[in-house]
Amino acid sequence: MKGLVKLRWMALAGVVLAIGILLSFERGDSHDFKLAKNLDIFNSIVKELDMFYVDTIDADKVVRQGIDAMLYSLDPYTDYFPEDDQSELEQMLKNTYGGIGSIITWNTKLKRSMIGEPYEGMPADKAGLKAGDILMAIDGKDLAGKNNQEISEMLRGQAGTSFKLKVQRPGVQEPLEFELVRRPIELPIIPYYAKLENNVGYINLSTFSGSPAKEFKQALLDLKKQGITSLIIDLRNNGGGLLDEAVDIANYFLPRGKTLVTTRGKLKQAGMTYKTLREPIDLDIPLAVLVNNNSASASEILAGSLQDLDRAVIVGTRTFGKGLVQTTRPLPFGGTMKLTTAKYYIPSGRCVQAIDYQHRNEDGSVGRIPDSLTTVFHTAAGRIVRDGGGVTPDIEVKPEKLPNILFYLVNDNLIFDYATQYCLKHDTIAPPQDFKITDADYAEFIEMVKKSDFKYDQQTEKILKNLKEMAEFEGYLKDASAEFDALEKKLKHNLERDLTYFAKDIKTMLAIEIIKRYYYQRGGIIEQLKDDADLEKAMEVLSDRAKYNALLSAPADSTKIQAQG
Repeated sequence: MKGLVKLRWMALAGVVLAIGILLSFERGDSHDFKLAKNLDIFNSIVKELDMFYVDTIDADKVVRQGIDAMLYSLDPYTDYFPEDDQSELEQMLKNTYGGIGSIITWNTKLKRSMIGEPYEGMPADKAGLKAGDILMAIDGKDLAGKNNQEISEMLRGQAGTSFKLKVQRPGVQEPLEFELVRRPIELPIIPYYAKLENNVGYINLSTFSGSPAKEFKQALLDLKKQGITSLIIDLRNNGGGLLDEAVDIANYFLPRGKTLVTTRGKLKQAGMTYKTLREPIDLDIPLAVLVNNNSASASEILAGSLQDLDRAVIVGTRTFGKGLVQTTRPLPFGGTMKLTTAKYYIPSGRCVQAIDYQHRNEDGSVGRIPDSLTTVFHTAAGRIVRDGGGVTPDIEVKPEKLPNILFYLVNDNLIFDYATQYCLKHDTIAPPQDFKITDADYAEFIEMVKKSDFKYDQQTEKILKNLKEMAEFEGYLKDASAEFDALEKKLKHNLERDLTYFAKDIKTMLAIEIIKRYYYQRGGIIEQLKDDADLEKAMEVLSDRAKYNALLSAPADSTKIQAQG
């Protein structure tokens, strides 16, 4: 009884304390008052639900959903990681995780996960797992009914721990069992670099997480030993990472003491200045940087800084436009919050942030800052650049549109399945530079697609259907029925015609998938570079010193080049 009385007094004291905190805020200090009021309301709602809701609530789930919704209303980069879910955060920051080193993908026909691509030299690769292996069981536990995310979490774990994995390999009757030991997996930072024709160096940089500056330096010095006279840095599809690493890489080509990035936030400690701190490796080598709309964050810092200081020609399509900086904060019970604390500004003074999360539309959606509201800045040489929309290339290359049928072939795993069958018949293939899909190979692929009962939507059919519905609604269909019938016949679904008409793009995708089975990620990159409009434009400008110098000189308006790619 005494314990119950004591508990009641403690609860009453808590209520009195909460009321005291609320009353302690002056009504004029509306922000602090509203914050304390809403915290108290949220706390009360959770308690009321726990006590009176008809079913027992899952406190972790309910509160987590509330936290996620609250954070997502700010921006997609502010996130909460509880104590038991730190692996994703660790991978973001360090580019490592404990696991077997393999991409897991979904087999749509079997409704099971399978090995999509083992990383070279990692446990999955060393144990002998191959792309296409269907994941059946882990330590005897059947994986049926589990999705890719669940299985990926089961495959990950503390480095040094082991488990048994049972797989069903295409072309092999009995299941295979492998014993795997998890190890720290570092995703490839520079999956490929090489000296190309005309002594042009090429470095593909996939991330700024981990230690990319160190690896980049090694690749650069190796290429210089091979005699390169110019360099292409490929940042396409590089989503960013650590700001410091981008500054360090830029420093290889810029003098010591240059201010590259400043950050500004609500608090004074969020304001930082990042300068080049070391002596450069090469101040004179001509540079071209490849970017696309998936180049973000630290990629934009490197590309934007080199552009603002007129040190490199930027080639490709406009970058993503992420000008926000995140830091991590420790939370109770071992949790961590990653939150946006500042915006960053590159040498010209511009911020590349393209989406205004603070001013949302009435439906809660957000949009890009329109070009009409962006501000003009100038590079060191006086060239015009703008804020608010990513980094706009000096040479814009129109991205190639891939055919609709290719999306469905990839989505239905037909490209993947053909590569698996191909590997069963070929122990080895030619080096990536020489490999080609022959006409006989492609004919075999067409037959496989036909036998698979492959179905796909044609956009023209959808548009025609919508047009007919609108014509009927507006009373035009009857008079135009003959024309609609004739057009419908011409646009009739013809699989063999589409597979022939789009053979070039489909063959390229087939070649990439097959080459990766033998030569891993670097092989796939080599294949993609064979017909690469961005690379061609970069090599073209690097081979023409007059054009290169003109692009990096003011005025920008008279030298900007539009290229069709």
